[in-house]
Amino acid sequence: MTRTLFLAIALATLPQIAGGDRSLQDVELARDLVERGQIMPLAQVLTRLAEQHPGQVVEVELEYSDGILVYEVDLITPDGRMIEVDMDASTGKIVDIDEDDDN
Repeated sequence: MTRTLFLAIALATLPQIAGGDRSLQDVELARDLVERGQIMPLAQVLTRLAEQHPGQVVEVELEYSDGILVYEVDLITPDGRMIEVDMDASTGKIVDIDEDDDN
């Protein structure tokens, strides 16, 4: 079962994503998890991702998936493909890659 905790456009700033009470609670929860060392900061995860899969980040979600927190990153590769990369939020390791076949 997947539960989305945090949704953000990767290039957005914190005030822009905190539009409602629920969004603000999710941002605070994510920040708390980072401060407690339970998950990596998004910037670190995106740096690791760029080393292995360069591209333009479109969207990032922090979700529970298969019992762990994962950063689900949608990005457009340099050759124009849309891929979704799931990364373990605590380690930054890639756990799954899906390519959008709708092209």
